[in-house]
Amino acid sequence: MAKGYGGMDLNSLMAQAKKMQKQIAQAQEEASKEVVEISVGGGMVSVKANGAGEVVDIKISKEIIDPDDVDTLEDLILSGINEALRKSKSAMEEKISALTGGLNIPGIF
Repeated sequence: MAKGYGGMDLNSLMAQAKKMQKQIAQAQEEASKEVVEISVGGGMVSVKANGAGEVVDIKISKEIIDPDDVDTLEDLILSGINEALRKSKSAMEEKISALTGGLNIPGIF
């Protein structure tokens, strides 16, 4: 039995780390499939994104399409995409944080 710093069993510690790594990978896989939806502009633009940080759907209401005001539509699309990606990232971090006990492990996100 390999004793390390502070008399801890290094083999046991490594086994726990591998188990956590597997659980984190599984949680990341599950989260990457979860989809969040954001609506902006009073529901005129709807954006869906998954936990992998991919935009998977955008819906634009016909009422918001105005050839004389493209800027508003562009702003709403950007806003919806950014908020959907923030929300999906937050959901992923929350899921992983539950496994790591809030530890900030480099390279997870």
